[in-house]
Amino acid sequence: MLYTLFSPSEGKNSGGHPTSEEPLSGLGPRQDILSAYQQIIERADEAELSNLFGIKKAADFTPYLKGLNTTEFMPAIERYSGVAYDYLNYSELSEDSQNHLKKQTIIFSNLYGPLLGGDEIINYKVKQGNAIGNFAPEKYYKDRFSYHLDLLLAHYDILDLRAGYYDKFYKVSQPYTTLKFLKNGKSVSHWAKAYRGIVLRQVALHNIQSLDDFMKLEIEGLIVHEIKKIKNKTEIVYDIV
Repeated sequence: MLYTLFSPSEGKNSGGHPTSEEPLSGLGPRQDILSAYQQIIERADEAELSNLFGIKKAADFTPYLKGLNTTEFMPAIERYSGVAYDYLNYSELSEDSQNHLKKQTIIFSNLYGPLLGGDEIINYKVKQGNAIGNFAPEKYYKDRFSYHLDLLLAHYDILDLRAGYYDKFYKVSQPYTTLKFLKNGKSVSHWAKAYRGIVLRQVALHNIQSLDDFMKLEIEGLIVHEIKKIKNKTEIVYDIV
């Protein structure tokens, strides 16, 4: 089986429904940081909220002010919006492809840490790189989830489509594959987000279950430029055409 590691997004879709299910490995390992987040929400200090959310105008705080006391939950793979998720276009996939994403995608949230795509979460806001109270999310979750993720992924193939920042949450210890995108010989940033979404969509559409199957996958607009192996990482370098 293939697991795909993926980044979250600053943008979120609003709405949702009540849920009683807990995310990957439960709420226990997340409790301290979730409590710190809720305390900031309840203090309602405008400067503190502005810093946490990365939002300047208090009028734009409203979607996030319920915090954990909301009844609106949504699967992580549906909650996030932004460039990569726009190109993933989850809502237009078949039920089978959506289930693939829910069960075989691990998203690294700045509030929740590692989540399966189907794990249901609130509409939260934490600017990438910001602390939550006294907690640095990347260190907090790396300390608490690395061993668990090592066990979960031990016997499976791994496709790492995360942005580099999320290596701070979890450093893959076994062989894995990552991608790099070139345009006119130069590495791209904005289009890298788009193509990560495109690649994940193709993985779900074709129900890719191994790296061998992934290597056979033809993705429109991408041509393999080279394949590099560095220690336990295989990097596939694509030209965007």
